[in-house]
Amino acid sequence: MSHTSTLPEDASHAEIVAALTNRWPEHRVAPSLGRIAALTELLGDPQRAYAVIHVTGTNGKGSTAAMIEALLRANGLRTGRFSSPHVTSVTERIAVNGEPLSERRFDDVFREIAPYIDLVDAQQIDGVDMTFFEIITAMAYAAFADAPVDVAVIEVGLGGTWDATNVADGDVAVVTPIDLDHTHLLGSTIAEIATEKAGIIKPGALAVLAGQSADAAHVLLERSAEVGALVQREGIEFGVLDRVPAVGGQLLRLMSAEGSVDEIFLPLYGAHQAANAAQALAAAEAFLGMKALNPDVVREGFASVTMPGRMEVVRRSPTVVLDAAHNPHGARAAAATITEAFAFTPLVGVLAAMGDKDVRGMLEIWAEVMQQVVVTQVASTSRGMPADELGELAAGVFGAERVTVAPRLDDAIETAVTLAEADDMGGSGVLVTGSVVLVGEARTLLVKQQAADDAAADQTPADLDDDWTEEPSDDDPESDGSESDGLEAAEPAEVGLVGPDLVDADLTGVAVVGESFTADGDEDDPFADDDPFADDPVDQGRYDEWDADNGGPGPGAGEQDGR
Repeated sequence: MSHTSTLPEDASHAEIVAALTNRWPEHRVAPSLGRIAALTELLGDPQRAYAVIHVTGTNGKGSTAAMIEALLRANGLRTGRFSSPHVTSVTERIAVNGEPLSERRFDDVFREIAPYIDLVDAQQIDGVDMTFFEIITAMAYAAFADAPVDVAVIEVGLGGTWDATNVADGDVAVVTPIDLDHTHLLGSTIAEIATEKAGIIKPGALAVLAGQSADAAHVLLERSAEVGALVQREGIEFGVLDRVPAVGGQLLRLMSAEGSVDEIFLPLYGAHQAANAAQALAAAEAFLGMKALNPDVVREGFASVTMPGRMEVVRRSPTVVLDAAHNPHGARAAAATITEAFAFTPLVGVLAAMGDKDVRGMLEIWAEVMQQVVVTQVASTSRGMPADELGELAAGVFGAERVTVAPRLDDAIETAVTLAEADDMGGSGVLVTGSVVLVGEARTLLVKQQAADDAAADQTPADLDDDWTEEPSDDDPESDGSESDGLEAAEPAEVGLVGPDLVDADLTGVAVVGESFTADGDEDDPFADDDPFADDPVDQGRYDEWDADNGGPGPGAGEQDGR
């Protein structure tokens, strides 16, 4: 029976989200475009009502897509953006003109297409009901057509060729760095993964390609030649000319279609984000007919970019940073960034990870920069590695004396804060990382509670009782009264104004860059994100054989593209 037909007409937002997440989850892939194509056809193919910029890759998809959208919006276009996974709310995935859909609008879009979902479910195409990700994709396409938008920036969920988003034909195809991740789904080699991702490069499109390993570059260039796509390559047609770390982000000079643009402030940290910015500018200008954007528009667009969960400072005393790196590739970029931008001494980590990730690979990277680590586990999905198991792995890498196990996230954060505060020099920090899901749960604990505290502090004195103390609400899932709820909000750490030179990457992998990408083909995943949350990671492996009898709906939405 269809999950939608059983919903009452007055179903709440929570009931609608539950019905969606009870379907086949997005971390399980049914390699077919049959169901999504059937649904979009019934809807009148809304994805053909506007121009599309399609973004894939291993890491950096989410950040690059957000920057492209910000540049086009600053240039006066009405935009849509589809991203995955979400950090705290599923409505984040569908944004119009930079704003996520409200819960009410999200629910309305679902109700509008629900009868057509039932029709597709009844067909049992390939023996499977429509999946969570297929429905969310169709909702995005329908919402953008209704808005309407001039252009939609669409982030691939997983891979490319068989991803539900690929029923759209991108006018511009953007491929961020490709590395190994999701090998059980996309292939065990870089070439196999690149072949899957190259599927978004359509006949006559413009292909904007980040620096890649030789294997990935060969596949992407071959696909572009096959379909007649004009290629823009990092390090040749676009790239980072200079960058200087600054308070709250970095100052960039980027190569544009008609020369360089300088004095660009990007409120994101790291060489990988600078490279994402260069690719985003190239993609926006490719979409506009290879015409340079006004430099002031470029500066305005980049200055407006926000990426929750990507080196996001959420508390101070000590400083607490969230980052969604969820594979070795992403961890390597995050480690370099936290060292450059914050230089914490000591750095205490709070780590959790999905069980299907290269967890040891991530631990080996973090052991080089973290003095202590508190391992925990995610609470919202069964895919998470148990804290005890993660603790054993961490002890083998860090040494048992540097590892603490705390299964509850609030306890883990509080323990990490205590360890950091034990330093008398005042330069300590805490980094919460390992999974987009973990970052989302941490934001629920820290950011939302801080917002409530700020709102209370904004009350006029007449509204306050001198003896009044806020108690955690019994029905508020964001507050449990733990000590971690009381951490103070943070300002971004100040960093020096002189940083290391950035070597521009070319398409042969001399230096590879991306949201979570470093040189020489380093493995990685954000999400994540991508999930989101990079995030964003590398896809490996082939699609497993699957069967509806063994598939069925999973426990929830899970993580998309390695989150």
